[in-house]
Amino acid sequence: MNVFDFITQDELDDLPHDDANLAFTAFVRHAQRRLSEHTSGIDGSDQEGWQEIQDARAALMNVVIAAAKRYAIEPFASMEVPRMKEFSFEDHQQFKADLDHYMTQLVLDNAIREQGNSVPLSPKAKDNIRKYVHGLRTCLGNAELTDAKRSKLMAKLAEFEAELDKRRLSFLAVTRITLEILALPGGVWATGDMVQKLVTNVLQIVAEAKAADDEARQLPPATAPVALSPPRAPTASQRAPAFDADLDDDVPF
Repeated sequence: MNVFDFITQDELDDLPHDDANLAFTAFVRHAQRRLSEHTSGIDGSDQEGWQEIQDARAALMNVVIAAAKRYAIEPFASMEVPRMKEFSFEDHQQFKADLDHYMTQLVLDNAIREQGNSVPLSPKAKDNIRKYVHGLRTCLGNAELTDAKRSKLMAKLAEFEAELDKRRLSFLAVTRITLEILALPGGVWATGDMVQKLVTNVLQIVAEAKAADDEARQLPPATAPVALSPPRAPTASQRAPAFDADLDDDVPF
């Protein structure tokens, strides 16, 4: 199996481009699901089937470590893939256990950060934003734009409106759409003041919702993400440097 057996091109394109942790966890989730789907139909009771399962497991380890290197996710970025003839069931079991351990930490860290980068909206707030989006759509329809540019911005508005259906609204989604609209020259608008007012109204609703959410949850000051912890403490032999027997000649007794 190669990387495209574990994740499609569309799924690759949809990976977050600005968050390595989110991208890596999404990649691993796709890869693990495809491995399960592939091996579930293989009879591992005979040598040929067992080898096919082992080859698929080794391939998973290969692509996950490669993804970790690209996203600088330790400790997997520093791992080496075992040679195929040396890959064992124990290698797979240990890698899976370690991967699950670190993925749990990454998923929880992502969830914590996502709460800080998004906000819940009341039904009334969502309805009001949808009204402002409708107004922006009307303004775009009357703006002096090429058909291609107008279609692109209309699609962006539709994507933003779809974000309102989620439990929490991402600040990134708000930033993207407001920048797309405000980046247009003022001369393209039939009613430039109206556009500015509509965008400002959206931002005000989001800001008020965020202030209320922070107060309700009494958020602590933002801190750096906690470093990932290994699944096992290092053994004494791993902590202490090995004693070099060649140094015996230097000992004066």
